[in-house]
Amino acid sequence: MHDKDPQRSSPGNASTRPGPAPQDDRPVWVRLSSLAWPIIGINVLTVLALAVDTAMCGRLPEHESALTGLGFATQVSFLLMVAMMGLTVGTIATVARAYGSGHGERIAHVLRQSSQLTILLGLCVATGGNLVAEPILEALGASGSNLEEGLRYLRPMLTGSAFTYLLILYGAVCRGVGNTRLPFAVSAVQNLLNFLFNYGLILGNYGLPGLGVQGAAIGTIASQAIAVTLMVVLLKRNALPQIELLLTPAPLDKQLASNLIRVGTPAGLDMLILNASFLSIVGMLGRIDDLSVAAHGIGLRIQALAFVPGMSIAQATGALVGQALGAGSVSNANKVVRASIVMATVVMSTLAMAIIGAAEPIVSLFDIAAGSPLSVLTVTWMKVLGYGLPIVGFTISMVGMLQGAGATNTSLRINIWATLAVQIPLSWILGFPLGLGAFGVWLAFPLSFIIKAVMLGYAWREGSWAKTGEEI
Repeated sequence: MHDKDPQRSSPGNASTRPGPAPQDDRPVWVRLSSLAWPIIGINVLTVLALAVDTAMCGRLPEHESALTGLGFATQVSFLLMVAMMGLTVGTIATVARAYGSGHGERIAHVLRQSSQLTILLGLCVATGGNLVAEPILEALGASGSNLEEGLRYLRPMLTGSAFTYLLILYGAVCRGVGNTRLPFAVSAVQNLLNFLFNYGLILGNYGLPGLGVQGAAIGTIASQAIAVTLMVVLLKRNALPQIELLLTPAPLDKQLASNLIRVGTPAGLDMLILNASFLSIVGMLGRIDDLSVAAHGIGLRIQALAFVPGMSIAQATGALVGQALGAGSVSNANKVVRASIVMATVVMSTLAMAIIGAAEPIVSLFDIAAGSPLSVLTVTWMKVLGYGLPIVGFTISMVGMLQGAGATNTSLRINIWATLAVQIPLSWILGFPLGLGAFGVWLAFPLSFIIKAVMLGYAWREGSWAKTGEEI
């Protein structure tokens, strides 16, 4: 008899091979929410880990240059992670389809090939990234002590990229077979270790040397290395019978690698376009005044947390859509999409009401005087963001659907039109020729999501994304 909850799979015996996907008769919204909440936990922990590291670096004697350098280095780390995020999207779409079709050997093969590609990518980023780290930071505007501190953080992070990437990959593969609790448990351990290591290595506690921002990077990579080791041990001990982890190297499967790149590249380009839109907003605000840039930076911290539930629901949606299509059921895939739309819209609308209603108290948490010009601008940006969250919920669900189906080219085309052809030009028109200033620059952000929502909704109804079978 099949276990109806893939999250509660029993360890079984060490010789068990991955078998057909278990029949899960629970309502779609229950399956979706049970898959999504641990992802929310993982994403929240990721955001909090960076916030804690930032707070610790803020206690250093040279905290201004440390925090500035950390900010520059973090931007570069995110930029260089684009390729890995693309590979992850391709992997999870392929694994989810294999799981839905009941082909356990295919899952093991994809995981081994993706692991090898991930390690290769990590080594390339470690080598190439360290070679170009300094000129990239300088291009972003880092200089003097800011540049020095940025390099002290960035170089260890780049060197340990393989551990960072493997942790992301293993979490994605677990999600593809319907289990997010194991990655959440490992992520909780990793974040605890990250806090302990960084508390010692940044500030010199426990008798350890105080290495400042370099200690933050070393502690982070060390915690990730331990987390990867823990995940490998758990998978080898059959913690998830759905996954067989093969550690012996294998020749490159060129056809599979090509498919992963074909699906993953548009997803990576999506991220680049998103980053370009954020940079364009900062550039326009910088032409208005420095306070607008500061307000935008504060608002982005709120945005990062506000987007977590919606993004997590989208990631769960992608896994379930891939499983349904792998099992040959377009109707089940559409049930997942409809449940995702409702769930994401309700959650994001609730967050919207909270942000709009409590904008002033939230801003005060950043020690900004109420009624000051900075406070007024920050509250304005937060309310613009809040009013746009419901439509963002719908849009994120649609993107999750397309990524889970492997139809990433469709998502990329829509993003190109909505962001490059609408949002960025509209920000400039509203902000400058029409004289709306910072408000106009920000207003284009939710307006562009309306365009995205219309185009994504049409793509969903048109149905060409819903191709069934194990192959994408």
